[in-house]
Amino acid sequence: MDRLQAMQVFMRVVETNSFSKAAETLSLAPSSVTSIIKNLEAFLNVRLLQRTTRRLNLTADGSEYFDRCRQILQFIEETEASLHSATRQPKGRLRIDMPGSIGRMIVLPKLAEFEKRYPDIELMIGLTDRPVDLIQEGIDCVIRTGALADSSLVAKRIGLLHWVTCATPEYLQFHGEPKTIEDLSKHHAVNYFSSGTGRVTPFSFRIDGKDIPVQMSGNIAVNQSEAYLACGLEGLGLLQLSAYNVIEHLASGRLVSVLKDIQAPPLPVSLMFPHNRHLSPTVRAFVDWASEVFDNDTGVRAMPGIDVTPNNP
Repeated sequence: MDRLQAMQVFMRVVETNSFSKAAETLSLAPSSVTSIIKNLEAFLNVRLLQRTTRRLNLTADGSEYFDRCRQILQFIEETEASLHSATRQPKGRLRIDMPGSIGRMIVLPKLAEFEKRYPDIELMIGLTDRPVDLIQEGIDCVIRTGALADSSLVAKRIGLLHWVTCATPEYLQFHGEPKTIEDLSKHHAVNYFSSGTGRVTPFSFRIDGKDIPVQMSGNIAVNQSEAYLACGLEGLGLLQLSAYNVIEHLASGRLVSVLKDIQAPPLPVSLMFPHNRHLSPTVRAFVDWASEVFDNDTGVRAMPGIDVTPNNP
């Protein structure tokens, strides 16, 4: 029995609270995970897990063994990282997740550079706007925007996204162009709602240093950035979204920016990863590379009425 692998499998089963999820995140067959845990318990001559139809519970011995496994595996990881040099490239599978728009506009166009720098890292990239549980889903790190609520993760701010309020020329011709915040009460918008909470996100503006939320009326709400933009391009209402998403449509005239003198507050972009993985050479490589990408990116080109001055985190 490979005791190191058995420790890793045992920890993942506990973290995900599932044999099948542990198998999926470790790219093992469920039967292999079951067999490894049974062999480990037989080798140690103790019961590590109490299995019920709904969940797994650690026994007293299992809890102690889990803590020891975490210390041992972290020590091994730290030791390997300390021996890592510039001539020894990080390698292995790295699973990351990020919003679709950030992936398509910022990260994916630079992936050839990442692959050239780290040819031995196998990337698995998820593009989604939904909340994810890093431990449950076996994800190594995520890029997220906005306020950070999960204090169990290490967070590194890597940039800012600037926002644009806009609409199609047809919408503005029919409804008129808003000139002030008060004018928005006469308009409707395509609304965006959170997949996690179901709440509609208000428009936001920064006036005299204060962030002012404006809840917009509208008959359509979506929870995905591409769908949000698509609805706006159909003239279904005002939009407020990242300049990255709309720069080409502003340049072509399909969308027109409004309220140019009242900017929305920029949105922080952060890279987040679990505490117990912060020393992984593969995670560290991606964190450093992603930080460079955002730090060197100038955002969208400067256009009248749009503040796109780069901001370093």
